[in-house]
Amino acid sequence: MAKYPDYSGRAVSSPSHKSAYPSFISLPESLKLHLGYFIRGLVDAFRWDFTIKTIHGDAEIRSHVLKSFLLNGLTLTSIYVFEYVLFPLATGGRKHRHISWFYQALWLFPLAMVSLYLNGSWASVVAKRSFTLQHGPRAAVPAPSYKGMLTAIASSAYRIVMVITSFVLTNLLLLIPVVGRFLSFMFLCWVNAYYCFEFTWIARGLTLAQRVRFLEERWAYYFAFGLPSAALCELSPPLAGVATFALLLPYFIIKSTIARPVPRNPYSPLVDSAQENQEHDGQTRPVYPSPFIPIRIPIFSAVITIDNFVVRILSVGSTSGRRSSFKEVSDKQSLPGDPDVAANVEEGNIRPGRRTRVTKKFD
Repeated sequence: MAKYPDYSGRAVSSPSHKSAYPSFISLPESLKLHLGYFIRGLVDAFRWDFTIKTIHGDAEIRSHVLKSFLLNGLTLTSIYVFEYVLFPLATGGRKHRHISWFYQALWLFPLAMVSLYLNGSWASVVAKRSFTLQHGPRAAVPAPSYKGMLTAIASSAYRIVMVITSFVLTNLLLLIPVVGRFLSFMFLCWVNAYYCFEFTWIARGLTLAQRVRFLEERWAYYFAFGLPSAALCELSPPLAGVATFALLLPYFIIKSTIARPVPRNPYSPLVDSAQENQEHDGQTRPVYPSPFIPIRIPIFSAVITIDNFVVRILSVGSTSGRRSSFKEVSDKQSLPGDPDVAANVEEGNIRPGRRTRVTKKFD
């Protein structure tokens, strides 16, 4: 076999032999693999034995789960009492409208805002405590500071924007003829899975871009993991569906701390690390995924694009200093659908009114 030098000066075999060319997993084998990923996601989503054991064994987790259960139980009860008891009692169009307006303005909307804040706080505590019980303490947390406070505020604000955007997009998909309901349900499965794992990913130190990419490259697993909660939400009215997911969220967060999403390496799903080392030594030929099944599906591309647009609007402000500050940032990272712009806002790296230098991160 002929030899030719590479850029380092070493002799490399010419690709004249069949083994030098890449091979791909067959379509039937690839479908079988993704079915396995789907089943693994369902199994992890139904680990109620571990969830109950964790709640029973830790007082802090048990306390926050109970508070979440009571708050979201109250929300669900009020929604169903209004829909099936109070509203049918009102006769006449004007009376219907008045009751509906007072109910939503004076009770449901304030309750939803309070629930959104409290559910996020309680879920964060449950995630941190569950993660510590399973994996030990996280890396040292920096002392409280002004920058840390700004980061926390930016992170919470961006999370709220992303929740609203995902909710709106889920409903917009319903407008597509024929396949709209199916697409909306699929998207809801991935959205639910994302929020079930988000706190665990943050505890592991993943940025927004890394979190989105991790899910999109393991779409079969996360579709299955989010399927049970999405099915329960789908069976409920829209507002009740949101409260149902908030009720289930702490339990699925606990499950996420022991979940093992598959494949470990989406770009080489058949080999383990030892075989990968052999490939680099030239002892075995790499096997790549089937080209007929996507490795990564851009599930959150539309959400990230919309959120980046909202971030730009909020960051531009009214002063020229703010406009130039954001322009400097957006010039460095202006790819549509790229999570890095929003990630920097979420992580507190972009602050209106200051000239900010951003270093782009790559996975």
